[in-house]
Amino acid sequence: MSSQTFASVWDALEETPQAAENMRVRASMMRALTAHINRTGMSQAVAAKLFDVTQPRISDLKRGKIDLFSIDALVNMAAAAGLHIQVTIPELETA
Repeated sequence: MSSQTFASVWDALEETPQAAENMRVRASMMRALTAHINRTGMSQAVAAKLFDVTQPRISDLKRGKIDLFSIDALVNMAAAAGLHIQVTIPELETA
């Protein structure tokens, strides 16, 4: 059995670097939105109204159902919540 190491769990789970990066971005945005809900003490119903989605959608977000959310949907939810998205794209280090 060979032992392989990966930079992140997404690198291990996804077939391409592009898919892994997409999952990293979505996971980060979902954590930020969930943290915002928790920090402000919003109920799922209030968050749904603020984010302009349904309450079950907020439940999916809080339960980490990443496969149900696109980057676009998460950006829209963050903007509706009054959050600012900042993107940083560093150069990859090559060996």
